[in-house]
Amino acid sequence: MSDSDRLDALERRVAELEKRLSEPAARQTPTPDPDVFWALEGLLARVGDPGAALITGHVTLPDGRTARWQQGATTGELLGADWTEQVTALAALAHPARIRLLQHVLHGPATAADLTRIEGMGTSGQVYHHLRQLVAAGWLQTVGGGRYEVPVARVVPLLTTILGVRR
Repeated sequence: MSDSDRLDALERRVAELEKRLSEPAARQTPTPDPDVFWALEGLLARVGDPGAALITGHVTLPDGRTARWQQGATTGELLGADWTEQVTALAALAHPARIRLLQHVLHGPATAADLTRIEGMGTSGQVYHHLRQLVAAGWLQTVGGGRYEVPVARVVPLLTTILGVRR
């Protein structure tokens, strides 16, 4: 086979590969394992391109409360939204003391006095400062007796936020 023939054959193969890659089916990534990615498979069956994001969960907390929750949005809704509206909620999570407070309160309602007893938490003034931030952002709410708890509607979003930032 001459160099010219080999070059022609190579050009035909490259053109065929380019054609396959430009076809819609070739651009779709198959789900690696449908048994593992069952939630993704359900989303794919319900939402077309350009897609959507979904967070869902069922959690029974150590204090016995149950959170069953789901929220989704289309890609267009998410990319077109003003993300700055979520800054307060995200900023409230961006402090080690507040994360520790939330993790503690997920085990059951606690008073500020209870929370000041957490190793290394700081003074009652510091704890109240963090509690105010968390309440203002909706991550905590007050319940009877000066106790704080994570609202049931925020349990799954909180846990999925933590899960989502794992590496």
